[in-house]
Amino acid sequence: MNKPIKMLAGLMLAVTLAGAAAVAAPAVVSADTATEQSSSSSSTATHTLSSSYVVYGAGAPQSVYDQLNSVMGVDSSFKKLTATASDYAKYIGNGTTTDAAMISSVAIAPTDPGSGVKVNIKKYNGQSNITEVTAQQYAMVAQMAGVTDITIVVTANRAVSGESALTGVYKAFEEDGHQLNSQNTAAANSVLDATQDAIDANKDDSSYPGKLMAAVGDTSKQIAQQKQSSGELATKADIQEMLNKALEKRGIADQTTTTQQEKIAGALVNFQNSPISSSKTYINNVTNTINNVKNSTGNLMNKAKNWANSEAGKETVKQAQNWLTRFINWVKSWF
Repeated sequence: MNKPIKMLAGLMLAVTLAGAAAVAAPAVVSADTATEQSSSSSSTATHTLSSSYVVYGAGAPQSVYDQLNSVMGVDSSFKKLTATASDYAKYIGNGTTTDAAMISSVAIAPTDPGSGVKVNIKKYNGQSNITEVTAQQYAMVAQMAGVTDITIVVTANRAVSGESALTGVYKAFEEDGHQLNSQNTAAANSVLDATQDAIDANKDDSSYPGKLMAAVGDTSKQIAQQKQSSGELATKADIQEMLNKALEKRGIADQTTTTQQEKIAGALVNFQNSPISSSKTYINNVTNTINNVKNSTGNLMNKAKNWANSEAGKETVKQAQNWLTRFINWVKSWF
């Protein structure tokens, strides 16, 4: 991380949702760069944003941008980018695609420190056009790729699986000054692919995606803790045993076949071999996202309207810096 040129004293806000008042704590942040949590190097760093971004899929025509903006609650404060097939190859590296196939669009905004990753998938003109990937998958995979403390909104102007949407998130982070490690992003995306069969097989259980991705997060946390404490790598069999216990803890082991578990364990081997698993901050950050997904159902993980309209929320808005105020207004626009 570059040495900050200019330091400002600010407020780091912690909000207790159980009716307590917002509490202000001192913080020192750079005026011109994002907060970056790093355990040792850029490859193991966990990043968040300093600005809000909207990233349109290259296959989405400009004629629908206004409607996409309306769906995602984007205003003039959002920096605008386009995700291309070259970006997909750079960050995902799983086969090839074309600009025309890059349909999904995303909006990304920074949130409070310690909030983890939350994702909302929004309908476009009343249609659920992200047909396969769930909000909970996006959230955990983004966390495993090395990003945190953001809310992501995903939509598409026509029906797509949604697999390429995170390309836009990773591009926004690069634009914001954070080069995400390609091994981390590729390993995270392998988890997205590996969990899809189990998600599809349990599509009638709305609680399953959250429980599955919480179990995946639990297992990744255990892998990282073992690697960092002893320096020893777990075998695939060890990882599958960890995963099975995590699935049992979440009450879905019987809903997840051995074949599905083997596929997910293979993807978690990729995670173990990626630099992010050596990050001490990953262990804390993934815990936040586990808490976000574990009881989450449906496509709206960040249901911030109620919080924003509460007394604690109103007090927080009064104390917040401009970026947080914009974020509150943004999430309120979704409802």
